[in-house]
Amino acid sequence: MEVQINPDLNTIDWKAISTMFQEVNWGMRLPRDIEKAFKKSAVTCFIKDKDVIVGFGRTVDDGQYYALLVDVVVHPKYQSKGIGTQIVNALKNRLKGYNFITLTAAPNKECFYEKLGWKKQTSAYIFPKDDKQFKEHCES
Repeated sequence: MEVQINPDLNTIDWKAISTMFQEVNWGMRLPRDIEKAFKKSAVTCFIKDKDVIVGFGRTVDDGQYYALLVDVVVHPKYQSKGIGTQIVNALKNRLKGYNFITLTAAPNKECFYEKLGWKKQTSAYIFPKDDKQFKEHCES
């Protein structure tokens, strides 16, 4: 497996990335919109098996104080092989010195992050965009 940090984003197959989002049940995302989001990210990470991207993630941050890990995705066939751990650690290691490094876990993936030493916040909030997001991410 090859880890690529901040590769040339013009070489990424965004259609394949869009497909991977669907394969992990994160819904349909248009390739051009994904590309735009990744190009605005401070750090991007891609994991390749030979020439095929099997996982990725990125950060959104202010360059100093606050950073958020987002879109940590591993192809279903490659899950439970340490790839998600590689992505999270590669991103986190690029954020040394930040006051707050946070993430929002996908539903039912909380244990993955807890195994890596992440702690649940007592004061994190979300303004849910719809009922589905409320059900998946909010306490009743």
